Amino acid sequence: MSAAIAITVFVIAYVFIATEKVPKMVAALAGAGVVLATGVVEADDAFYSHDTGIDWDVIFLLLGMMIIVGVLRRTGVFEYVAIWAAKRAKGSPLRVMVLLVLITAVASAFLDNVTTILLIAPVTLLVCDRLDVKPVPFLIAEVLASNLGGTATLIGDPPNIIIGSRAGLSFNDFLLNLAPIVAVELLVFVLVLPRLFRGSFTVDPDRVADVMALNEREAIRDPRLLVKSGIVLLAVFAAFVTHSAIHLEPSVVALLGAGVLVLISRTVPKHYLASVEWETLLFFAGLFIMIGALVKTGVIGELAKLAADATGGNALLAVMLILGVSAVLSGVIDNIPYVATMSPLVLALTNDIPDPAHSEALWWSLAIGADFGGNMTAVGASANVVMLGIAARSGSPISFWEFTKKGAIVTLVTVLVAAPYLWLRYFVLA
Repeated sequence: MSAAIAITVFVIAYVFIATEKVPKMVAALAGAGVVLATGVVEADDAFYSHDTGIDWDVIFLLLGMMIIVGVLRRTGVFEYVAIWAAKRAKGSPLRVMVLLVLITAVASAFLDNVTTILLIAPVTLLVCDRLDVKPVPFLIAEVLASNLGGTATLIGDPPNIIIGSRAGLSFNDFLLNLAPIVAVELLVFVLVLPRLFRGSFTVDPDRVADVMALNEREAIRDPRLLVKSGIVLLAVFAAFVTHSAIHLEPSVVALLGAGVLVLISRTVPKHYLASVEWETLLFFAGLFIMIGALVKTGVIGELAKLAADATGGNALLAVMLILGVSAVLSGVIDNIPYVATMSPLVLALTNDIPDPAHSEALWWSLAIGADFGGNMTAVGASANVVMLGIAARSGSPISFWEFTKKGAIVTLVTVLVAAPYLWLRYFVLA
């Protein structure tokens, strides 16, 4: 009975989120309220459990970085980067998109992709404003690139951290095994951009001339605050990269960085709190509780087990099935709880496969499927939700289906490219 309630509530809430009949925050919180009120999950499950509750690490990572971005915005550095990027691209919207996509992808490999989106989105909005082009295609392209780039390393995407911990895989393991396919996928992605966002690259020549005449240095409004913010931001980035060595979670690092920056900058609270996407944070909280109900009642576990049982001991079939199922399910639910549920089953499968190359390929198929699958819908990955929140607040809302129409195509293409890579590297050339 509990499983039926959890499924029904999730499906109904998902329909409301997808159709946008009500704000997605309202749909998520209402769904969370129903599963709590009916006893499917208890307060302990929702607020204190690591497996079925709100992922407070994600919430506070977002909060900390939003505050840092709020202070940083006052320096004028985003305007500086926007003008610099537009001038380097000679005012061509397509070249601007390619440049920002590549910056986003590379940054997402070494930072959490949500953090990258929080930093790149303000720049994008300013570039598009300068060129007088619609920002929505640029924002969608960047978040898709963020999920692709984050696949390349252990720290780039949260599901990879879970996989690395469960499988005992190092930063270098991820880099050596996933960075090559990510490089190929980014090349393919860049090649399809003109067709994917056809009609989005028309610009007024007068606007281009105006942008080329700008001096980006004049955009910096507070050099002293920029220096202070830069030092704090570099320290935060360094702590992100070394978090496993210094034993500080990224959420703690982000909050510490935000606290230090607010203290030394003496910024008025209303200025930096204005950059906090409160609706996005509340949406995440509701979504985590609903998905936690699916985890607690065994729904996600059963789906994953069915996929694992269907392989019949065939390693190649297992790899391809995990890749496909992970891409689909990670597009429908957040890929973090999916990977947390699926990883024990993949571990069990690896114990039954004697060839080390074949068994390791199971982990890479899970990582690729979950990370690439996060591009499928607007709620498939945390970065997607954050970007939609930023777009809505900037006055350029992105609908669920507008994102999904592009994301589903990119997911299909990238998974189809990844499948032969897994087959060749771990079964033909191993």
